[in-house]
Amino acid sequence: MDTIVTGLFNDGYVPIMDGVTVTVRNYALWLRKKLGPTYVITPFVPNYKDTDPFPVIRFLSIPTIVRPPYRIGLPDLDIRLQFILKNRDFDIVHAHSPFAAGNLALRVAREKHIPVIATFHSKYRDDLMRAIAFKPIVDEQMKRIVDFFYSVDHVWVPQESVALTLREYGYKGPYDVVENGIDFEPPADITQCWARGAEYLKLPEEYSVGLYVGQHILEKNLEFLVRSLPAVMDALPNFRMVFVGKGYAKETLVDLARQLGISDRVIFHDVIYDRELLKDIYARADIFLFPSLYDTSGLVVREAAAMKTPSVLIRGSDAAEFIRDQENGFLCSEDKVDFAQTVVRALSDKDSLKKVADQAQKTLCRTWENIAEEVAQRYSSILERWAR
Repeated sequence: MDTIVTGLFNDGYVPIMDGVTVTVRNYALWLRKKLGPTYVITPFVPNYKDTDPFPVIRFLSIPTIVRPPYRIGLPDLDIRLQFILKNRDFDIVHAHSPFAAGNLALRVAREKHIPVIATFHSKYRDDLMRAIAFKPIVDEQMKRIVDFFYSVDHVWVPQESVALTLREYGYKGPYDVVENGIDFEPPADITQCWARGAEYLKLPEEYSVGLYVGQHILEKNLEFLVRSLPAVMDALPNFRMVFVGKGYAKETLVDLARQLGISDRVIFHDVIYDRELLKDIYARADIFLFPSLYDTSGLVVREAAAMKTPSVLIRGSDAAEFIRDQENGFLCSEDKVDFAQTVVRALSDKDSLKKVADQAQKTLCRTWENIAEEVAQRYSSILERWAR
């Protein structure tokens, strides 16, 4: 395959960890091996030094008030950035956000006469309504987002259900489904990972462990999750819940656990950047609890599945698209009693839980290397057509 110089543009990146950051980072890690030079272009984050094995180009940014630790990129005011990008011979650019970084990718593509792809990752209306809460402004911003996707050459979504959200927003153009992957190689035997996770969390075998990994924001239905936990703990006294991550709602959730009288049975852990340690924690968990109606893909559900930890999700959510109830995961309604009962039933039948865990690993795990192979082929095809 010919060398292809790629620019990946996103409005958030390490040390800000979310599903899109994981996607962009794994695109870069694997595309540089399969295609050649790959760059990540993203807003500057103070007091952080990039250590990735590929170039990360940072541009001027300011902090957000409503969604820390995210930042607002100001690429048009960054004179240094214009010089850097002018001297990068990109063959193709790929936007993973429709905001400052995405519009920068679009401008670079038009200036260099190269194709631009945009992946639709998030439920932006939900984000904007929480941040702005004034419908006329949100409607105007949504129009700009839809116009952005009409402006690019190719639109990708990570799964079919996500396209429905994009359609609801008003985009009626063509799109392609390109799945997300995981950077965990599913182990045949997780015994050692389980043992390391148990030791790290200080949760030996007598405890049943629930796990959530991700941003601590209310959009992910985490208040619902915390309020569901007392019923689980009443039925299963040895149940412990582990939250991994950070976000604006973390203190609210810690407070809520205290009010509900369960704070001694809930562990709130900071973000874990060490992927090997995170694998061990996934392995130690008996069940992954993910009630989000906000997420469009739910990478963490696939990561948990790789370590034979099946998930409980809300029936009909985008993240539940590939889940078959009681076969490779568990589905329930958005009702605290139903959610708690589903968790208790799953944990009370160890034999069935193991079968579901095995199927989750078999059916939900596709590695980023495999995804990158598909992406590389798609880039090549796009460039071939572009050259005609």
